[in-house]
Amino acid sequence: MEELLTEFVQGLPIYLLLVLIAVCIAVLGKGADVLVEEAVTLSIRHGISKVIIGATIVSLGTTLPEVTVSVMSAINGKPDMALGNAIGSVICDTGLILGVATLCGKVPINLYLMRRQGLLCLVLGFLVIVVCLPFSNLSSVFEGGGRFPQIIGFVFLGLLAGYLWASVHWAKNVREDFGVESHEKGSTVVIFIKILIGLTLVISSSHLLIHAVEETAIRAQVPQSIIAATLVAFGTSLPELVTVVTAVRKGHGELAIGNVVGADILNILLVAGASASVTPGGLLASGEFFTLIFPAMIGLMLIFQVSTFICKTHLTKSTGIALLGGYAVYILLSSF
Repeated sequence: MEELLTEFVQGLPIYLLLVLIAVCIAVLGKGADVLVEEAVTLSIRHGISKVIIGATIVSLGTTLPEVTVSVMSAINGKPDMALGNAIGSVICDTGLILGVATLCGKVPINLYLMRRQGLLCLVLGFLVIVVCLPFSNLSSVFEGGGRFPQIIGFVFLGLLAGYLWASVHWAKNVREDFGVESHEKGSTVVIFIKILIGLTLVISSSHLLIHAVEETAIRAQVPQSIIAATLVAFGTSLPELVTVVTAVRKGHGELAIGNVVGADILNILLVAGASASVTPGGLLASGEFFTLIFPAMIGLMLIFQVSTFICKTHLTKSTGIALLGGYAVYILLSSF
């Protein structure tokens, strides 16, 4: 499929490539609109917090690119890429996407859920570091790195089932002012189908857009190293970014923050867990994980968590600047 898509964009003249990019952007925006509106409709109709909807249904959908890339990387003998994509996505979601969201509009904080899902996310961040430590030779961790064992992958998938069950329980204890009643016609099944259509439009158009932009960059003689460090890494997080920004701009910041927190948890439990479970030798965590990648993940999580305790009602633009600044520092350090 990837080869066919590559051949397709390579065979297009430059003017059609530009048209394709414009169409993909339009479809991406429309898909995000459908996804957000139907998720909000589902929330209102069933009295479920938009944070919960964002942290489960929406984040499960927008995390699919990371799951696909990481699991296929593990199966194809590149376990270091699998873990790197999972943890890198957590860093991107927390630093870049949540940071951008706070600058685009109001992002309300539900303290009940942040004390649970937010802290759970932080605990899982520390847990993934602990399970990767080479306990037999801790002195070599910064040089030789460690490994995420296959058995822990299965444990994480079990924790994922527990998280989804807990989310349903938390949803019953959340009271949210929905403000309006849902006038959307059609059954819940129809709403889920529309959500699925929105997710499909977002993910497929993002995928095609990245290929088209990459081919355009190559023809413009942009270095391959720059393309790999930006477009490829940015591509799997594009669905979350567009969905979160759309949600905030439409006044549904709760959905946005739920999507980011949910995506972080799923990247650790589902993406890393599934990738490790299909890799007999486990996932390699090189020394760079312990010197840069893991510290960046924990640092950004702490900025986010401390901000929720300080701000209490909604994330401020100062939080967004701090998150974006932390992400920028990470990108700068990773380039050396």
